[in-house]
Formats: sequence, C-alpha cells, structure tokens
Amino acid sequence: MILYPPAKINLGLHILAKRPDGYHEIETIMAQIPLCDILEITENEHDGFKQTGILVPNDGQPNLCERAVNLLREHREFPKLQIHLRKQIPVGAGLGGGSADASYTLTGVNTLFDLGLSSAELEDFAAQLGSDCAFFIEGGLQLAKGRGELLSKIEPLGKTVHLVLCNPQIHVSTATAYAGVQPKNSRTALLETFKTDGVNGLQNDFEASVFESFPAIQDLKNKLYAAGATYAAMSGSGSSVFGIFDAAPVLSADLSSQIIYSGPWCY
Repeated sequence: MILYPPAKINLGLHILAKRPDGYHEIETIMAQIPLCDILEITENEHDGFKQTGILVPNDGQPNLCERAVNLLREHREFPKLQIHLRKQIPVGAGLGGGSADASYTLTGVNTLFDLGLSSAELEDFAAQLGSDCAFFIEGGLQLAKGRGELLSKIEPLGKTVHLVLCNPQIHVSTATAYAGVQPKNSRTALLETFKTDGVNGLQNDFEASVFESFPAIQDLKNKLYAAGATYAAMSGSGSSVFGIFDAAPVLSADLSSQIIYSGPWCY
C-alpha cells in the first residue's frame, strides 16, 4: 500500500488562553495542500521502519509512524509490517508533515488489515500522537479548537487560486514561539471572519514574536506581498510562509529559491 500524506497550512491562528494542562487553547483554520510525503506499508515477517528523503532528526524516540503502529497494537491484533517513509515535506516547518505521516499510518494499517476502526476512533488515536494529527484523518478544510484536536469541517469557499509556499530553512521551536505570545481571548472568531471576508482579515498570532526573533521570515512574507499576493501568512509556528495569488506570479530569483510548492489550489 502506497499513501501520500499531505502538508497543511494554517490560514489563520488565534492563541486564546493558557490551559491548566500546560497546553494553549487555540483556534485555527487548517487547510490541506498538494505537497506530500510518500508512505509505503507492506506486510512483513518483522516490524521495520525505513526513512529516506529529507532527514528527520533522531531524538532517540521512535518515529511518529512507529508510534502510530505501537498505539494500534495496544488495541488491535494485526501482522508485522514494514514502513518506508520518504520525506518530502520539510521538518519543523509549520506544515504538519510528521503529523500527517502518523495519521496516514493509522488509516493505512486500518485499511490494509481491515481493522474496522471508524474515523472518530482513528481521530481519537491520532490526537494521542500529537495536536495536529487528528486533522489529517479526514483533512480538507477544518476549524480546530482546544489544543488542535477538536475539529469541525468547513464548507470550502470554492475559490481557485495560485498557492506559493516558501521555506527559509529556519528552525523555530514550538516552545519558543509560544513563549513569545500573549494569549488574547476577546476578538472576532476566525470562522466568522473567514465566512465573511475569506482569508482577508485572518491573522496568525505567532507572527509578531517569531518575526521579532527571525526577521528573515517577516521579510519573506513581505516579498510575497510585493510580488502580488492577495494574502500571505506564516503557517503554524513557522517557519514556512505562503502567499495566495490570483494567478501564477513572476517571482524574483531570491524568492524562487525558497519555494517548496507553487501551483493551483482551491479552498
């Protein structure tokens, strides 16, 4: 079985409050985009994991795909398997690549071995693996609340645009990004703004503190606007930045060198 776990972007992101469990209460609109990893799952004599493509830093812990398999084995019996993950989505870039890989491992194993798990059950398992993971069980366009695991589908606006996604190869730790943010609960809800004005008027609360620490990321956003983007924003806690254009833009060589996806997209 070969699967294509996609990246996501955060069209907007509000950080509302610090929670007693140490996480933050957020609301964000997440949107699936066409940039993908490649995940192969095959039955095998022994469990195994192989990773190629973009290097995933080894922190001494099992990869999220392996953790997904281990979590399923606590609840279901199924044969040993071999996983080959080819990384094409940059790591630690605010694009949810690792979360997508974990969730697609859950759905892939469920399908391959006919485990009979529902989408709701898979989302519950995914939420145990990471805050963004549950989104990728169904993907598309969704509003996420809580720490990112409380999901509701959003009816797409049906707009076809040209999406340009850039990555400046700067690592921004999620902990550092959160440390610089002052939660703010009183404001217009993201979904209300999106339904009324589309992406115009949305914002990412991480930008102010991240831009202060990493001016090159703010510069990247400014260059996308200068190139004609109707909307540009950082995705998640960074460092990737995307621009939405009415048509394919002519971009400078400096900007083009940082592009990891450029093409039509509908939201």
